Amino acid sequence: MARTAAHEMFDRDTASKSLGIELVEAGNGQAEARMRVTDEMVNGHDVTHGGFVFILADTAFACACNSHGPVTVAAGADISFLRPTRAGDVLTAYATERVTNGRSGIYDVTVTCDGAVVAEFRGRSRVISPDRPR
Repeated sequence: MARTAAHEMFDRDTASKSLGIELVEAGNGQAEARMRVTDEMVNGHDVTHGGFVFILADTAFACACNSHGPVTVAAGADISFLRPTRAGDVLTAYATERVTNGRSGIYDVTVTCDGAVVAEFRGRSRVISPDRPR
């Protein structure tokens, strides 16, 4: 897949990169991001803290909704955690554009570990600069 505005945005995303998140691909309203769970990402129950799963899903969401070019931000999001993961696990987030209407969009992100779904995320986007590509 060719480089998109999402790749340019991710290149500047120090928060995601500091957690080891990798952008696998992005384009046409879709994105895939990956992250290995580190010892620092587990909570007191010895499972991945939900906030880190959310960050991975949110990063994939951001890359999917910015793959078209105009500057787009999150208007809101929610997540459902379906199964725990642990340190050493590799999580992959697959984001897909469901619908856009004017400056608003809805995106679904599925987070998996070894092929099993661990979380489902729905993000709502808002284009804040429709006339300015990256």
